[in-house]
Amino acid sequence: MQKRALKRVLIITYHWPPSGGITVLRCLKIAKYLREFGWEPVILTAENAAYQYLDYNNELDIPDGIEILRVPIIEPINAFKILSGRKQNTPVQNITSNSSQKKTFIDKLGMWIRGNFFIPDARFLWIKPSVSFLTTYLQNNPVDALFTDGPPHTNTVIGLQIAKKFNLPWIADFQDPWTQVDYYKALYIGKRADRKHKELEKTVFDTAQQITIASPTWKTDLESIGAKDVEVLYYGYDEADFKYFKAVPNEDFTIVHAGLLGSDRNPVTFFEVLGNLIQEAPQLKDKIKIKLAGEVDLSVQNCIEQNGLKALTTYCGMISRQEVYALYAAASLLILPVNQAANAKGRIPGKLFELLRTAKPILVFGPTDGDVKEIIAHKQRGISVRYNDHEKVKNFLQKAIFEDEFENFDSNSCVSEFSNFELTQQVAKLLDGITA
Repeated sequence: MQKRALKRVLIITYHWPPSGGITVLRCLKIAKYLREFGWEPVILTAENAAYQYLDYNNELDIPDGIEILRVPIIEPINAFKILSGRKQNTPVQNITSNSSQKKTFIDKLGMWIRGNFFIPDARFLWIKPSVSFLTTYLQNNPVDALFTDGPPHTNTVIGLQIAKKFNLPWIADFQDPWTQVDYYKALYIGKRADRKHKELEKTVFDTAQQITIASPTWKTDLESIGAKDVEVLYYGYDEADFKYFKAVPNEDFTIVHAGLLGSDRNPVTFFEVLGNLIQEAPQLKDKIKIKLAGEVDLSVQNCIEQNGLKALTTYCGMISRQEVYALYAAASLLILPVNQAANAKGRIPGKLFELLRTAKPILVFGPTDGDVKEIIAHKQRGISVRYNDHEKVKNFLQKAIFEDEFENFDSNSCVSEFSNFELTQQVAKLLDGITA
């Protein structure tokens, strides 16, 4: 029996290996498993992109023989680094939540220009050449559907123009919202630019056959501003990444966080409680270890030092995901601070699902009515506390450190519905639906 030919979907994504960090994994993992469900991915991505982090291990997930189209990009961020006196390898995408230094005039000017002239975002110069390239490519290499992922919402605008030009069925995916994102107001956006952002966003809602977004609360938020046919598409974890994962026995009480730890995620109360517990029981100095991987804001470092925890803390810097998994394997407790922002209720950090898969206890800092809280409570993988809930943090840590008991924790609960394989099947069903 002859095998049925795969339908083709064009995936437009700025982030692609060797890009590191969590953002690249959304489209990469979808592309990895789409063939299992009758779809052949074709990737459009940027050539010579100025990725803030690199992780060449991600290239191992690229499917064999996949067609990857690369269009050169001009990155204004490189000029901004020169003007602001930053090193070329210094990440700046988190400037709105970075307290390491007072924002200079150049910083504020850069943010204003970004919000008012770089529409939809700092990669906007990639729109025109990408649309031009795809216009020629698709005439001779047709596809059955289109999938875009934003931010950067430059991807979304490219998809909008191509979907209209070729009348293509389109899934517009949102890892983060557009005009509802937490840093939108921090960009000093004026009335003209705000109107332009919102007009583009509404056109996307009206054009795409399907909208997907990363959390239930954000689904409701998008629907409140006119989006229709919105479905929740969680970030997920890849079971293949955990093929050799095995918890490591550890006599120490090791606290682990991996990823950006900015000023808007500084768990001040947690460090205060931990410092007080050590003052009350000095022997804990030999038991407690704190390991932080990724970018750690100066405000967080100062808080750690002020509470007498500097000697117990290891700053691991930017490390590969496999090295992060090794940290998780030896962890006693995983902490997950959610951005302290207006839309925090719907913020689900991508790494949550990897943390769930480790079957280690998780202590979340964020809204107690948020989507993260609902997920970890349902899966019994830990608790969620408000940032300033001193008493609850203290009670949790005392039981965890002294009695080895973790509230609402069941290491045997199943989280397989969050696997990238299952979530890619969800994407494939949506693609089948819009191309039926």
